[in-house]
Amino acid sequence: MTDPSAPVGIPEYIGTRPRIDVEHAFGDLEAVASAPQRQTQYSRGALAAYLWALGRGSRAPVTGARPDYAFPDLPHITAEIDASVAQLDDRLHRMAPRDYLQGAHDALAWLCGLRDDVPSSGDGAV
Repeated sequence: MTDPSAPVGIPEYIGTRPRIDVEHAFGDLEAVASAPQRQTQYSRGALAAYLWALGRGSRAPVTGARPDYAFPDLPHITAEIDASVAQLDDRLHRMAPRDYLQGAHDALAWLCGLRDDVPSSGDGAV
């Protein structure tokens, strides 16, 4: 039986990406998006996805679920991707702006190895 009070180990990988790569991607995007004129709904969605995946977010970026785990694993991340796809496809019942959802989707897809390019602040710009 596992001791629930034991410290949780920090995972070496977030999805399929090394944690250090995710930290760099988050830091790079955060630096660019820190200027108010550069922050977009797209970058907000990507940043929210990174924060959650790194175990720093209190809610999942698309579903808003409160995690009962310290770090999301690959099935949790892919479930959020699925939720983002459903939201992007449903214009009538969309729960967040389209660009935010696209940013979260692209960041999560990158984490899972479904996308090669790291999302940047300019990806969702219209």
